[in-house]
Formats: sequence, C-alpha cells, structure tokens
Amino acid sequence: MATVDAKLKYLFPGWFAVVMGLSGLSLAWHRAAPLMGEMATGFALVIGALAAAVLVVLAVAALLRWRRHPEAWAEDLKHPVRHTFVAAIPIALLLVATVGTALLGPGPVQRALWWAGSLGQFGVTWWVLRRWWLGHKAGGLVWASVTPALFIPIVGNVLAPLAGVPLGHAEWAAAQFGLGLMFWPVVLVLLVVRLAVQGSWPDRLAPTAFIVIAPPAVVGLSALQLGAPLLVGWGLWGMALFSLLWAGAQAGRIRTLPFSLPHWGMSFPLAALAALTLRLATPGQGLLAVVAPLLLALASLVIVTLCAGTVRGLRDGSLLAPEPVAAIVPVSAPG
Repeated sequence: MATVDAKLKYLFPGWFAVVMGLSGLSLAWHRAAPLMGEMATGFALVIGALAAAVLVVLAVAALLRWRRHPEAWAEDLKHPVRHTFVAAIPIALLLVATVGTALLGPGPVQRALWWAGSLGQFGVTWWVLRRWWLGHKAGGLVWASVTPALFIPIVGNVLAPLAGVPLGHAEWAAAQFGLGLMFWPVVLVLLVVRLAVQGSWPDRLAPTAFIVIAPPAVVGLSALQLGAPLLVGWGLWGMALFSLLWAGAQAGRIRTLPFSLPHWGMSFPLAALAALTLRLATPGQGLLAVVAPLLLALASLVIVTLCAGTVRGLRDGSLLAPEPVAAIVPVSAPG
C-alpha cells in the first residue's frame, strides 16, 4: 500500500492525455463509418468505453493524490511546463462528453460532462494566461515554459462546438471556440521565436512537437460543426497536414528516446487529423478516400504502441516516478 501511495505522488495531470488520445481515436473511428461501415462504429464504441473507464480511474486517483499529496499538486501548479497539463483534465471531460454525444446521442450525463469540461477549460485557460502578466517573475511567461504543451490550454476551447452544438449550446460553444482561435496563432509565434532564440525544448518533451497538429485539425472539425463552408475545412486540413510533416521531422529524435508520458502528446493530434480527413472524405471518390484510412491506421498504430508502452512502464516502474532533471549546459562565451 505504501508503494502504491508513493507512486500516486507522481500521477501528474499529464496522465489525462491518455483519455484525450483514446477519445480522439474513438471519434476518428466514428467518422470512418461512412467509409468502413458498422465495423468502424464498433471500434469507436469499444475505444470510447475504454476512454471513459480510464477517465474514471484517473479521476479517482487524482482525487486521492490531492488529498494525500497536496504538496505534489502545488508543485504541479508552480512548474513552468507541467502547469499547462492541468488543462488536460477539463479537455478529457469535454472529449468523453463528445464521444458519448456522437455515439449515444445527447443525454444528461453528456451534458453535465460537457459543461464541467467547458467551464473548467475556460477557467484553466484564464489561469494559465493570467500568469503571463508576471513576465519574467516567478511563475510568469519565460522561455522555459514555451513548449508545444502550451497549446493544451488553447486547444480545449476549440473543442467545445463538437458536442456543444448537438447538445443545444451552440452560442456558448462558438464563444469558447473564438477564445481558442484568438490565442492559437499567439502560441505558435511564441514557439517559433523560442526555437530561434533559445533552441528546442528538452529531448524528453520532443514528442510534444506533434501537438502543433491539433489546433488546425480541431479548428477545422469545429468550424464545420458550426456551419462553416467546406472550403474552410479544406484550408485547415492543409495546415494540419503540413503540421504533421513539420512535426514528423522530429521522428528520428523521438525514436531514440525511452518511453515516457510525454509520448502521449502524439496521440490526440494524430487522431484529430484522421478525424478531419475522414470528415472531408467522400466515400469511393477522391484522394482523401485513400488518405483518410491511412491516417486512421497511423493514429491507431501509434496509440496501440503507446498503450503497450504505458503497460510496460507501469510494470517496470519507469512511469509514476520522479521526472529526470534536465542537464544544464552552459553557453560558451563568444570568442
């Protein structure tokens, strides 16, 4: 029991990225039904049920951690990078609500989860961006905190219309969508400037480069849900596809890394791109009818691999352990 309690201390909020990845994959398989038939819907149901089960387990574990290790939670909130992963909690609620609405239709449980996720995400986004006013003071916006994980508090807001529209809350969903749309390019610019000024983020966070795919992919899905012209979806698909190629340039670097929790940062973005491609594909016609199943297969393969790595990591103790401290390499003075 003591060992389990000790491991509970290291259940960082980033663990909710597992729910994000599984939920995104469930939605992608649901989108595949017009191309693949009822088999796709069956996969979506199974994966969605798994996502909901993982959400329940993580929610209970997170509550236990908050009660038994409040200092660990306080450390997460102060951490320059880890604090952004707090947004994964309300995003997980939003996504499970979206999966439930897509597969089972609107209902009171889906509505309650959606409102909890929507308002929670709105609050977390305000909390994260409020810290920027501190500048270079403790807890403020510093280059160390500018990583692709900074997209997480933004992406959750653009998810709102996916379930918000069918649940009858289109107005608030559109307002929250606008919030995410406003700050997505801001974070992208910060990332590019950080690469130019400070160089890349630590190797451990290299898989999070794939998060750059998520904003255009989810914005495309949500814009179409809000009634945008199909060509808008195509424009955003182009952005997401190029983002995949851009992030994919890091694949060699990622392949050399031991498995760790940040690898789950690849899961939801790949699933979101597959879902948008399937949304735009016409059965039996056009290039996307071929590309969409390939992207779905890629997302599925990556997430199955991540699940296997997670099981191994929990068994051998490499997960739920203290994070390694990055080595500090002094910058040579100009000669």
